[in-house]
Amino acid sequence: MLLVPKPKPRVLFLCTGNACRSQMAEGWARLLHGDTYDVHSAGIVAHGQNPHAVEAMRRLGVDIRGQQSKSLDALGDIEFDLVVTVCDNAAKNVPPLAGAPRVVHQPFPDPPALAEGRDEAGAEACYVDVASSIRAWVSELPARL
Repeated sequence: MLLVPKPKPRVLFLCTGNACRSQMAEGWARLLHGDTYDVHSAGIVAHGQNPHAVEAMRRLGVDIRGQQSKSLDALGDIEFDLVVTVCDNAAKNVPPLAGAPRVVHQPFPDPPALAEGRDEAGAEACYVDVASSIRAWVSELPARL
C-alpha cells in the first residue's frame, strides 16, 4: 500500500505592502518551521521588499533576499490553513479567501514609522527590534495552530 504524505499546513503572513513585517515573518517561519509548514507572505498590495528589513534579517542570520514582495492576488486560489495579519490595515482588509482559513491578528510595530527621524544606527535598531519580536512570536507557531 502506497502512503501519500499529508500536505503541510499552509500559513500566510499578510501585511499592507509585503515589504517588512510579513517578509520578516515569512523568513523566520521558513527558517524555524519550513519542514513543517508551507509558508507564504503577501500584502494587500505589493510595495517591494524594504532594504532595511532585508538588512535587519541578515544581521539576525536570516537571508530573505530571495523572497518576493507580492500582492494577495498573486497567490491565486491557494487554500491556507492559517492567515496571520501582522498590521491593523491588513486585518481590516482581509478579503474572503479560498478554503475559509483561520485568521489571527498579531500586529507588530511598523519599522519605517519607528525609524522615522532617527539616525542610521537608531533606525537600524528599530528594524532589528521588530524582527526579533516577530521571531519570538513565530517560534511558537506550532502551539498556535
